[in-house]
Amino acid sequence: MPYLVSFHMGWLIGSVLLGFCMGWISVVQRGNGTSKMTARWLAVLVAGLLAASFAHVVPGRFGYWLDLGLIMFTCYLVGCTIGACLRYWVVSRSQPAG
Repeated sequence: MPYLVSFHMGWLIGSVLLGFCMGWISVVQRGNGTSKMTARWLAVLVAGLLAASFAHVVPGRFGYWLDLGLIMFTCYLVGCTIGACLRYWVVSRSQPAG
């Protein structure tokens, strides 16, 4: 894992920045989101991928890609969270008290 982080630092920073931009935009453009059933299936999928990664079920190159993809996805979600929170904070401060 430390090898992935040190070798792919540029890509991980890019994932955080892309997530930040998408989080900043997502507050402005509110969509319908996903249904509860879809959210549950996505949570099960991510949990399965994490379990496969921790158990080293996928060997070789594909296991490396799985680990890298999960790290990049985590960086993206962290960036999305930071961007959305900052955008909410900026927008809420600029509105007049009423």
